[in-house]
Amino acid sequence: MDRLIVRLEDIERAQKCLEGVIQKTEMSCSLSASKKLDTDVFFKFENLQRTGSFKIRGAYNKIFNLTEVEKRRGVVASSAGNHAQGVAFSASQAKVKSTIVMPVNAPLAKVNATKSYGGNVILHGEIYDEAQAKAFELAEKEGFVFVHPFQDPLVIAGQGTIGLEIMQA
Repeated sequence: MDRLIVRLEDIERAQKCLEGVIQKTEMSCSLSASKKLDTDVFFKFENLQRTGSFKIRGAYNKIFNLTEVEKRRGVVASSAGNHAQGVAFSASQAKVKSTIVMPVNAPLAKVNATKSYGGNVILHGEIYDEAQAKAFELAEKEGFVFVHPFQDPLVIAGQGTIGLEIMQA
């Protein structure tokens, strides 16, 4: 995959990678939202994923597509919560060391959940940008692979599997 170009076949490959890992979540039409907006509004229940959000899809696809050399180096990410949990869970499944930099004011429940999935949590900075800068610093200093929350074709392909599920419903 070049730059941020993601093709349908990349998303289909990600869907195969995620088989048995994620749930194909249900969708439901919201009558009240549909009426209010005068169009059909559907909700897809990604909150039912193991880590509580869709972020597991991209993190898992990225980590499982790393080379063996990259996996041995370990991964680092920055997040205030959902991406952190997705990366920590996915890395633990791949037996890859993960370090997650979270802002000091990240919700305690998200910090604890990230730790419970095996992530080494570092609290740094008041805002996300400061946490991300620290994660970039650790990637450079320690040789970790940075797992971006959205600017990565493998992450995008993983998240895109939601669209395939919608189309296949």
